[in-house]
Amino acid sequence: MNELIQTLAVYAIPVIFAITLHESAHAYVARYFGDDTAFARGRLSLNPMKHIDPVGTILLPALLYWGSKGTFAFGYAKPVPVDFGALRNPKNNMIWVALAGPVSNFVMAFGWMCFLYVLAVMHVEQAFFIRMASAGVQINIVMFALNLFPMLPLDGGRILTGLLPIKQAIQFSKFEPYGFFIVLALLYMEIIDRYWLTPISEMTLNFFQLFFSFK
Repeated sequence: MNELIQTLAVYAIPVIFAITLHESAHAYVARYFGDDTAFARGRLSLNPMKHIDPVGTILLPALLYWGSKGTFAFGYAKPVPVDFGALRNPKNNMIWVALAGPVSNFVMAFGWMCFLYVLAVMHVEQAFFIRMASAGVQINIVMFALNLFPMLPLDGGRILTGLLPIKQAIQFSKFEPYGFFIVLALLYMEIIDRYWLTPISEMTLNFFQLFFSFK
């Protein structure tokens, strides 16, 4: 029980920041390109409660984690409402709105890595802060990589839709009602983990380590 409480304490702040800034980034970029839908609904906010979905952010990950005995978890926040038709250049701007979320996680992962570097330089050996910073790097790299997977409704699917020619984009968008279940199945079968998450996560982590090796 104590171990569970400690784990929750370590992961709570990184998870809250990762979700909140990811969703706020979508809202900010959407407003920048002309769509005020998310702003009008209060989603351009750093208040975590605006973005947490009781089922997707709390219940689903907990059930999956418990059901898989700690080997598998997946969740989601409240999707930021975007009226793509209100964007100044819908097809092009859609790419940047979708990309904003993963980019925010990449930046946060780098920020947590900087925090780890500072702790090491200052010879701070407090286990809680080291574990929290490590969790921040891990969580944000996973969110960065997973959200770039090219399947709707993930951000990678939005990016791919924006890049495809109109005819192919329309055909691809027909997968969206089933996309969540496709992604969930691929995650459960570890296909995404083996062929997408792990390679991208390792490349990102190697990039950070290479950057700090020059310090």
